Amino acid sequence: MKNKIKSIAASISVMALTVPALAMAQFQPPSGTNLPGGTISGIIKNIMNWMLGIVGILGVIGFAIAGILYLTAAGDEERIETAKKAMTWSIVGVVVALLGLVILKAAEAMLGGSSTTF
Repeated sequence: MKNKIKSIAASISVMALTVPALAMAQFQPPSGTNLPGGTISGIIKNIMNWMLGIVGILGVIGFAIAGILYLTAAGDEERIETAKKAMTWSIVGVVVALLGLVILKAAEAMLGGSSTTF
């Protein structure tokens, strides 16, 4: 049991020491290649922007599908409730995507040191 605790503590210590170094690392591609160069934080920011865009688009598409379901329910209460739930969750998805975008921009502005407001 003590060996297991020691190995877990050693793993946590190694991770605590190496993660900050990885976060500050920059990728410099070898010369003569067509590989893009950039920082890890820039790559992560681009991935997050793409993911938030996809979530937002899927939310809008889901809302349109829910509207079609509502229009074609023809008075069936069960289908109307299903359409209302789909609309609610689509709106939640769009709000989450917009909130994520605002949080990313605020964190970028505050941590980038360029501005205190976003």
